[in-house]
Amino acid sequence: MLVLGIETSCDDTAAAVVRRSEDGACQILSNEVWAQHEDHAAFGGVVPEIAARSHVERLDGTIERAVTKAGVSFAELDAVAATAGPGLVGGVLVGLTTAKAVAMAHGLRLVPLNHLEGHALSARMTEDAPFPYLLLLISGGHTQLIRVLGVGKYDRLGTTIDDAAGESFDKTAKLLGLGAPGGPRVESAAVGGRADRFDLPRPLLKHAGCDFSFSGLKTAVREAAESLDNPRGQDIADLAASFQDAAARHLAQRTEKAMAMMPEAGRLVVAGGVAANCAIKKMLQQLCAANFWKLIVPPPKYCTDNGAMIAWAGAERLAAGLAMPQEEAMGLAPRARWPLADPGEGKRFGSGRKGPKA
Repeated sequence: MLVLGIETSCDDTAAAVVRRSEDGACQILSNEVWAQHEDHAAFGGVVPEIAARSHVERLDGTIERAVTKAGVSFAELDAVAATAGPGLVGGVLVGLTTAKAVAMAHGLRLVPLNHLEGHALSARMTEDAPFPYLLLLISGGHTQLIRVLGVGKYDRLGTTIDDAAGESFDKTAKLLGLGAPGGPRVESAAVGGRADRFDLPRPLLKHAGCDFSFSGLKTAVREAAESLDNPRGQDIADLAASFQDAAARHLAQRTEKAMAMMPEAGRLVVAGGVAANCAIKKMLQQLCAANFWKLIVPPPKYCTDNGAMIAWAGAERLAAGLAMPQEEAMGLAPRARWPLADPGEGKRFGSGRKGPKA
């Protein structure tokens, strides 16, 4: 099965070609990603309108490179998979509309996908990750703990009640004047810093369940920075290290609670852009070792947004017979919000940020 994947949910224009063999093995034939960091640098964050325009300008060329580097033709493809949500709706619209055009022009099966499912199944491209497993999804827009029972079978155990982990890294980087992308900049600045200099809070430490909260941590970093007289050099390194350590400990502490809710899994998969952070991976490695669990983390290039994970998730859905009918797929509208777990499951979390739209 040969699938073209298209990903445009945020500010990365991505396309890839993946082959799934009959025994379930994955071969990534190409994986093209065009980052837009320079387009948004002057604004201190991603501007949706600029991101959408950039996707319009770059997506056709990115798809062409992906197909060419894969050494295949459009006629050889079995399907085209594309992110249909959640994400910045303008970007999602560009990717999904382009995928529909490719499918119509070449007579291909269209597989619209939930972006979060791409992350949820990404480890299975390169690692031995049989079902079931516990997923810690940590990205710029999402921080969730999900019980993954199989393709299309997901149960959300915990989510953020305010900000996502990646967002907190981005805002901290902006506060400290480190630039974008925030996650790698904070990690680099923290290398020479003292993580014990600033006493930052441990969110929800005494709360039951395994939800997350990063809003108070961001506020504490800002207050610590404002308490210094023109922070620079070592001050910034210490602030970055202290924040990174507090965030890693918070993620590990809440994940341990989820592990207790799913003891039969024995495997923790960590995906999303923040999964590339070495300090967080080290903290989770210690957690898994202490609980005799296996930690599974995809290579960094497959943790961040990419087309390969979308192509692979499309291939997994096709192999499982779970892809929606072609007529329904061609008529699907892009979604800014789209829960990975069944909406009925989401209702038990109440309304607002933790509700079924989260």
